[in-house]
Amino acid sequence: MAKWIVTSAWPYSSDVPHLGNLIGSVLSADVMARYLRMKGNSVIFVSGSDEHGTPVEIEAIRHGLPVREFANANHRRIKNLFEEWDISYDNYTRTESPTHIDFVMNHFREIYDNGFIFEEEELVHYCPKDDRFLPDRFVEGICPNCGAPGARGDQCDNCGRPLDAVKLKDAYCAICQGKTEIRRTRQWYFDLPRLSERVKQYLLNNKELSENAVSFSLSLIEEGLKPRSLTRDTHWGISAPFPGAEGKTIYVWMEAVLGYVSAVIEHFGARENEWREYWINSRTRTAYFIGKDNIPFHTIIFPALLMASRKNYNLPNIISATEFLQFEGKKFSKSRRVGIWIDEALKILPGDYWRYSLLSIRPESGDVNFTYDLLEEKVNSELNDKIGNFINRTFSAIKRFIGNGIVKRPTMSQQGEDMIEKINLRHDKIDELYQRFRIQRAVRLTLEQAEEGNVYLNVTEPWKTFETNLEATYEALYVVARIVKALAIELYPIIPHTAEKVWSFLGLKGKLAKTGWSEGKEDFEYPVKIGEFHPLFTKIKKEEIIKKLDEVKKS
Repeated sequence: MAKWIVTSAWPYSSDVPHLGNLIGSVLSADVMARYLRMKGNSVIFVSGSDEHGTPVEIEAIRHGLPVREFANANHRRIKNLFEEWDISYDNYTRTESPTHIDFVMNHFREIYDNGFIFEEEELVHYCPKDDRFLPDRFVEGICPNCGAPGARGDQCDNCGRPLDAVKLKDAYCAICQGKTEIRRTRQWYFDLPRLSERVKQYLLNNKELSENAVSFSLSLIEEGLKPRSLTRDTHWGISAPFPGAEGKTIYVWMEAVLGYVSAVIEHFGARENEWREYWINSRTRTAYFIGKDNIPFHTIIFPALLMASRKNYNLPNIISATEFLQFEGKKFSKSRRVGIWIDEALKILPGDYWRYSLLSIRPESGDVNFTYDLLEEKVNSELNDKIGNFINRTFSAIKRFIGNGIVKRPTMSQQGEDMIEKINLRHDKIDELYQRFRIQRAVRLTLEQAEEGNVYLNVTEPWKTFETNLEATYEALYVVARIVKALAIELYPIIPHTAEKVWSFLGLKGKLAKTGWSEGKEDFEYPVKIGEFHPLFTKIKKEEIIKKLDEVKKS
């Protein structure tokens, strides 16, 4: 049994995530955590709310709330929403957790003692009206690259490029909109260039990282890595533990990635040796699910931070980075009312409808456009007409023609044996795709199992053979029941709530969460008695979805 740490990028607690955030990290990680558990692995699946930094502080100011109160409320809200989405975290924590704060401060003390941190004077924006320095998103202005107004101090949303805040044109304070001044302040830096060669060798020697992630990261190294600013002049965050750094906090991106470690420590509590068995154990596997814009933090900065401690932490094995999800051809934007947020989605349709629809178009090789037409097609044509219809037809036929259920394996014809072999081979292919983290394709093949079952029912016509050849009827219904069993297991990582229903309807013992993946190819423990069942899905109309969403956004 292998040990796995599965992680998803930590969402900012400035707001709830939208569907693009969900598919890019959280939902993809949940699928793989569920699959890996079914394969018999010991999996620790962690994430948490990213509560520090300027985005959270600015939103708290806009809401007129103390930042801690605002962060507490949003953390609870996000955590509860992930539970409603059936995200199977072993620990969903927060950067305000005492465990995280202690770990981060100790880690940076170690890095400081190891000589990887130095201090230097720099120029930053200052607001004379609010009497405060303005790091990152506290300052806005005109982008020096594309000329777009409203560019933030850390990045321009219009062109997507990271920014040096001092280069913003016509800069102003994001709190009071007043004109800023440029002043000098001392900050502490992480000496990333000193670790450049070690990071490069890590990238070259890790054959499991995607080719795109490696080539992109190596190009950054070849351009020359620069020291990374480690501290900020803010009070909301983790105090910088360096001599002379009183009043400074650790930059959010430099401490949040360490949450992958602290979340596992917190999960095991006082059992220190157990967390070390996961994080300081070369046999443990690690998988990170992120958006493509976060690749350098996970391929360069996070590994470098671990290396700088001079401990033998496991470096990332697998980094599964998705492209972007657009909504009706536009970028998600709450201010412009573009997109659907995860709290809104659950008020419109059940979570499994969204899970399936998003995973079936997971943006693995390019940006993907999510539309109402696509949602309607996924729910009506695929979930309802193919998966739901096949399962319902199977249960209905068994109830009607062999009401006492399946009591033994029939003597099989060649046609029946061939179909069982075909289903088993596809089950193995889905297994192989998950091993390669090809989630979208695995979802497609799972749908093909149901399509195959529908075709088989149409060809064998048990409703006709029932009158003349009861053995053929029994064989056909045995075969489709086996397909339903395999399908329930294959659906579990994707739509767990629905899959558990199917397992229960089929009258099988236990829970799918405790069932092994290989069980999808095994025969039944007889007898198989179909329980009470009902249709799994209901068709939708996009006009009604649009109307409901509009009502939800206005409420």
